[in-house]
Amino acid sequence: MPKAVAVILLNWNTPVHTADCIKSLQQYGDASLFDIIVADNGSTDNSLELLKAEFPDITFITNGENLGFAEGNNKALTYSITNGYTYSLLINTDTLVDEDIVTGLKSHLDQHPEAASVQPAIFWMHNRGRIWNGKGCFSPVLGTTYTYNKFPPGNGSLDFKKASWNTGCCELIKNEALQKCGLLNKQFFLYYEDVELSFRFRRNGYEVHYLPSVKMYHEAGVSAKIEKGEGFLSPVIHYYFARNHIWFLREYGVKLFYPVYFIGGLFYYSAVWLYFKLRGRNEKSRMLIKGVKEGMFTPKSLIWPDKYPSQT
Repeated sequence: MPKAVAVILLNWNTPVHTADCIKSLQQYGDASLFDIIVADNGSTDNSLELLKAEFPDITFITNGENLGFAEGNNKALTYSITNGYTYSLLINTDTLVDEDIVTGLKSHLDQHPEAASVQPAIFWMHNRGRIWNGKGCFSPVLGTTYTYNKFPPGNGSLDFKKASWNTGCCELIKNEALQKCGLLNKQFFLYYEDVELSFRFRRNGYEVHYLPSVKMYHEAGVSAKIEKGEGFLSPVIHYYFARNHIWFLREYGVKLFYPVYFIGGLFYYSAVWLYFKLRGRNEKSRMLIKGVKEGMFTPKSLIWPDKYPSQT
């Protein structure tokens, strides 16, 4: 009989971070509750071989290429569902724990059948007194997603908050909810796929919860950082952020406020584009414009083919 939880780590050229995360989970977690599954997204730095040598007893899935955060994790989520796990814990490789988060999150979902997923309080790795990601919120008027990062006074495991969305950096998900609502949308590739999944859960009658009494730590953006003339963030990050945010609003935004989204987006993206041009970051400005265009004009039948089948 399988254990209750499949802990899923998506590795892409981050063997040291992945190994450190695994060690912290093994050190503080109750091994009787979970198995660790590492999905490798076509790493080119010998990650897979290094990790297999260091952790021969955990499960590895070889994706063979960089499928993105969404589809890369979907391969492991499919494994989790197929092999009879009750829950799947998505957790980024650039994270560490210093408590048994698996037990804490699992106990919460055990007690809350109305919830599809639950997220802990995620603190910065370099400043462990400051929250990086708390309760996920959404402004239907402005079309913005944000997190409420003030740490609330708590009453232990009973002190949870209903959230608008949970981050895929660390969230425990019921596999039965995934079977009902679907996996991460692979078209998003990277960024906003977790927000979209949370809204899909809620659209299907589930809640998503934030449990600040459980905590962990995140370095943030390790695989997205580069050291080149255009700064530390890869230009494709701006492409995916812009495109996927617009896609998300086209499906889950409030039509009454579409003019607000358009005007706000016009000012914001124009300002970011101008900043990039003034700083000589031409590739970032190009990718930003590409993301905005694809965000606005990609047919919904290509983003959500099951819900919006092509009419041609």
